[in-house]
Amino acid sequence: MPAAALTTDRAEIADLFAHLANLLDECRHEDAATVYHDDIVVHSPRGELHGLDEVIAHLKRMQVEGEHTQHVHGDVLVHVDGDRAKATANQLVYFYRDGEAPHRTSGLRVACTAVRTSAGWRISDTHITLAWTHEK
Repeated sequence: MPAAALTTDRAEIADLFAHLANLLDECRHEDAATVYHDDIVVHSPRGELHGLDEVIAHLKRMQVEGEHTQHVHGDVLVHVDGDRAKATANQLVYFYRDGEAPHRTSGLRVACTAVRTSAGWRISDTHITLAWTHEK
């Protein structure tokens, strides 16, 4: 694979983390298909989710009236192998209400598999591990 194509793939996969953060923070759950594959499997401290419909339903259920989030990803590492890739990132999530400092903060480790689709790269499997949480 030419270096330019590999660099483009890595950037597109890293962008999935930013797009995911934005859609979560903006509660645009119906846009999950722009990040996740139809057959997504999510492994998290809250259990397992299978398929895009189940993920979207879960995101809607988890929404708390008057509470907002800010997801921040860092240390994103991507390893591309043809039409599949492994990616990891650290994630900080701040939970807050309008005009107030965060009342809860969590640090997570995210590891995922991404696959190339006709619509671009999509996350097909993700493991979310809670490293810590702090509540005020």
